[in-house]
Amino acid sequence: MFDIGFSELLVIAVVALVVLGPERLPKAARFAGLWVRRARNQWDSVKQELERELHADEIKRQFRDVQSSVQDTEAQLRASGEAVRREAEMMRQDVARHGDAISAVAGDEPVMTGPAPGSPASVAQHVVAPDAVSVDAPRDAMAPPGIDGTSPRVVPAAVVAPDPAPLPHVEGAEGTAPPPRNEAPR
Repeated sequence: MFDIGFSELLVIAVVALVVLGPERLPKAARFAGLWVRRARNQWDSVKQELERELHADEIKRQFRDVQSSVQDTEAQLRASGEAVRREAEMMRQDVARHGDAISAVAGDEPVMTGPAPGSPASVAQHVVAPDAVSVDAPRDAMAPPGIDGTSPRVVPAAVVAPDPAPLPHVEGAEGTAPPPRNEAPR
Protein backbone atom coordinates (compact mmCIF):
# COMPACT_ATOMS: atom_id res chain seq x y z
CA MET A 1 0.00 0.00 0.00
CA PHE A 2 2.53 2.66 1.08
CA ASP A 3 5.62 0.61 0.26
CA ILE A 4 7.42 1.15 3.56
CA GLY A 5 10.55 -0.91 3.95
CA PHE A 6 12.43 -2.04 7.04
CA SER A 7 14.81 0.91 6.99
CA GLU A 8 11.92 3.43 6.99
CA LEU A 9 10.25 1.61 9.91
CA LEU A 10 13.53 1.69 11.84
CA VAL A 11 13.86 5.46 11.31
CA ILE A 12 10.24 5.99 12.47
CA ALA A 13 10.85 3.84 15.59
CA VAL A 14 14.03 5.79 16.51
CA VAL A 15 12.25 9.14 16.06
CA ALA A 16 9.27 7.92 18.14
CA LEU A 17 11.62 6.72 20.89
CA VAL A 18 13.40 10.09 20.97
CA VAL A 19 10.19 12.15 20.85
CA LEU A 20 7.98 10.10 23.17
CA GLY A 21 10.52 8.55 25.45
CA PRO A 22 10.72 4.98 26.71
CA GLU A 23 7.81 5.37 29.18
CA ARG A 24 5.13 6.56 26.75
CA LEU A 25 6.27 4.59 23.64
CA PRO A 26 4.47 1.26 24.46
CA LYS A 27 1.20 3.11 25.16
CA ALA A 28 1.51 5.08 21.89
CA ALA A 29 2.30 1.88 19.93
CA ARG A 30 -0.85 0.21 21.27
CA PHE A 31 -2.89 3.29 20.42
CA ALA A 32 -1.46 3.41 16.88
CA GLY A 33 -2.12 -0.33 16.42
CA LEU A 34 -5.71 0.14 17.54
CA TRP A 35 -6.29 2.91 14.98
CA VAL A 36 -4.60 0.93 12.20
CA ARG A 37 -6.81 -2.10 13.02
CA ARG A 38 -9.94 0.07 12.99
CA ALA A 39 -8.93 1.61 9.65
CA ARG A 40 -8.36 -1.84 8.12
CA ASN A 41 -11.71 -3.14 9.41
CA GLN A 42 -13.47 -0.07 8.02
CA TRP A 43 -11.75 -0.50 4.66
CA ASP A 44 -12.71 -4.21 4.56
CA SER A 45 -16.35 -3.47 5.39
CA VAL A 46 -16.52 -0.79 2.65
CA LYS A 47 -14.92 -3.20 0.21
CA GLN A 48 -17.38 -6.00 1.11
CA GLU A 49 -20.34 -3.62 0.78
CA LEU A 50 -19.14 -2.55 -2.67
CA GLU A 51 -18.74 -6.19 -3.72
CA ARG A 52 -22.27 -7.03 -2.47
CA GLU A 53 -23.71 -4.06 -4.37
CA LEU A 54 -21.89 -5.03 -7.55
CA HIS A 55 -23.00 -8.63 -7.17
CA ALA A 56 -26.62 -7.56 -6.60
CA ASP A 57 -26.45 -5.30 -9.67
CA GLU A 58 -25.03 -8.18 -11.70
CA ILE A 59 -27.84 -10.50 -10.55
CA LYS A 60 -30.46 -7.86 -11.38
CA ARG A 61 -28.95 -7.39 -14.84
CA GLN A 62 -28.92 -11.14 -15.47
CA PHE A 63 -32.53 -11.38 -14.26
CA ARG A 64 -33.59 -8.64 -16.69
CA ASP A 65 -31.74 -10.42 -19.52
CA VAL A 66 -33.45 -13.73 -18.74
CA GLN A 67 -36.81 -12.01 -18.41
CA SER A 68 -36.45 -10.32 -21.80
CA SER A 69 -35.34 -13.63 -23.31
CA VAL A 70 -38.44 -15.36 -21.91
CA GLN A 71 -40.66 -12.58 -23.28
CA ASP A 72 -39.04 -12.92 -26.72
CA THR A 73 -39.54 -16.69 -26.67
CA GLU A 74 -43.15 -16.25 -25.56
CA ALA A 75 -43.78 -13.83 -28.44
CA GLN A 76 -42.23 -16.28 -30.91
CA LEU A 77 -44.36 -19.14 -29.56
CA ARG A 78 -47.51 -17.05 -29.81
CA ALA A 79 -46.66 -16.10 -33.38
CA SER A 80 -45.95 -19.70 -34.39
CA GLY A 81 -49.13 -20.87 -32.61
CA GLU A 82 -51.14 -18.28 -34.55
CA ALA A 83 -49.51 -19.44 -37.79
CA VAL A 84 -50.42 -23.07 -36.98
CA ARG A 85 -54.02 -22.03 -36.21
CA ARG A 86 -54.27 -20.17 -39.53
CA GLU A 87 -52.83 -23.18 -41.39
CA ALA A 88 -55.27 -25.54 -39.66
CA GLU A 89 -58.19 -23.26 -40.51
CA MET A 90 -57.07 -23.15 -44.14
CA MET A 91 -56.87 -26.96 -44.19
CA ARG A 92 -60.37 -27.22 -42.68
CA GLN A 93 -61.74 -24.89 -45.32
CA ASP A 94 -59.88 -26.82 -48.02
CA VAL A 95 -61.30 -30.12 -46.77
CA ALA A 96 -64.77 -28.61 -46.57
CA ARG A 97 -64.53 -27.43 -50.20
CA HIS A 98 -62.91 -30.51 -51.67
CA GLY A 99 -64.27 -33.17 -49.28
CA ASP A 100 -67.69 -33.23 -50.93
CA ALA A 101 -66.10 -33.60 -54.36
CA ILE A 102 -63.95 -36.52 -53.21
CA SER A 103 -66.87 -38.33 -51.58
CA ALA A 104 -68.97 -37.86 -54.73
CA VAL A 105 -66.19 -39.35 -56.89
CA ALA A 106 -65.60 -42.28 -54.51
CA GLY A 107 -69.29 -43.19 -54.43
CA ASP A 108 -69.96 -46.30 -52.35
CA GLU A 109 -66.36 -47.56 -52.43
CA PRO A 110 -64.95 -48.12 -48.96
CA VAL A 111 -62.25 -45.70 -47.95
CA MET A 112 -59.00 -47.43 -47.08
CA THR A 113 -57.79 -46.85 -43.55
CA GLY A 114 -54.73 -48.23 -41.87
CA PRO A 115 -51.22 -48.73 -43.20
CA ALA A 116 -50.43 -48.57 -46.88
CA PRO A 117 -50.30 -51.93 -48.66
CA GLY A 118 -46.79 -53.36 -48.71
CA SER A 119 -45.58 -51.20 -45.83
CA PRO A 120 -43.89 -52.92 -42.88
CA ALA A 121 -46.92 -52.21 -40.67
CA SER A 122 -49.22 -53.84 -43.23
CA VAL A 123 -46.98 -56.88 -43.55
CA ALA A 124 -46.84 -57.24 -39.76
CA GLN A 125 -50.64 -57.27 -39.57
CA HIS A 126 -50.94 -60.18 -41.96
CA VAL A 127 -48.21 -62.45 -40.58
CA VAL A 128 -49.74 -65.57 -39.10
CA ALA A 129 -47.88 -67.36 -36.33
CA PRO A 130 -47.39 -71.09 -36.86
CA ASP A 131 -49.76 -73.22 -34.80
CA ALA A 132 -47.21 -75.24 -32.87
CA VAL A 133 -49.60 -76.33 -30.14
CA SER A 134 -52.79 -78.17 -30.87
CA VAL A 135 -55.89 -76.66 -29.33
CA ASP A 136 -57.14 -79.97 -27.92
CA ALA A 137 -53.94 -80.87 -26.10
CA PRO A 138 -53.97 -80.04 -22.40
CA ARG A 139 -51.43 -77.41 -21.37
CA ASP A 140 -49.50 -76.85 -18.17
CA ALA A 141 -50.71 -73.34 -17.29
CA MET A 142 -47.94 -72.72 -14.75
CA ALA A 143 -45.16 -73.48 -17.20
CA PRO A 144 -43.32 -70.49 -18.64
CA PRO A 145 -43.41 -69.95 -22.36
CA GLY A 146 -40.97 -71.88 -24.44
CA ILE A 147 -37.59 -70.52 -25.50
CA ASP A 148 -39.01 -69.41 -28.83
CA GLY A 149 -41.85 -67.48 -27.10
CA THR A 150 -44.58 -69.97 -27.91
CA SER A 151 -47.37 -70.82 -25.50
CA PRO A 152 -46.75 -73.08 -22.50
CA ARG A 153 -45.53 -76.55 -23.22
CA VAL A 154 -47.94 -79.33 -24.06
CA VAL A 155 -48.30 -81.97 -21.38
CA PRO A 156 -49.01 -85.50 -22.58
CA ALA A 157 -52.53 -86.68 -21.73
CA ALA A 158 -51.18 -89.61 -19.67
CA VAL A 159 -49.49 -87.19 -17.24
CA VAL A 160 -52.57 -85.03 -16.66
CA ALA A 161 -54.40 -86.22 -13.54
CA PRO A 162 -58.16 -86.63 -13.72
CA ASP A 163 -60.38 -84.22 -11.79
CA PRO A 164 -60.57 -85.15 -8.09
CA ALA A 165 -63.82 -86.59 -6.80
CA PRO A 166 -66.36 -83.94 -5.83
CA LEU A 167 -66.77 -83.30 -2.13
CA PRO A 168 -70.00 -84.49 -0.51
CA HIS A 169 -72.67 -81.90 0.10
CA VAL A 170 -73.27 -80.93 3.70
CA GLU A 171 -76.46 -79.02 4.34
CA GLY A 172 -75.86 -75.49 5.58
CA ALA A 173 -72.11 -75.49 4.80
CA GLU A 174 -70.97 -72.53 2.80
CA GLY A 175 -68.91 -73.01 -0.33
CA THR A 176 -70.19 -76.51 -1.05
CA ALA A 177 -72.38 -77.23 -3.98
CA PRO A 178 -75.38 -79.54 -3.65
CA PRO A 179 -74.98 -82.90 -5.37
CA PRO A 180 -76.49 -83.28 -8.79
CA ARG A 181 -80.09 -84.52 -8.65
CA ASN A 182 -79.57 -87.47 -10.95
CA GLU A 183 -76.56 -88.89 -9.04
CA ALA A 184 -76.45 -90.41 -5.61
CA PRO A 185 -73.99 -88.91 -3.17
CA ARG A 186 -70.83 -90.90 -2.74
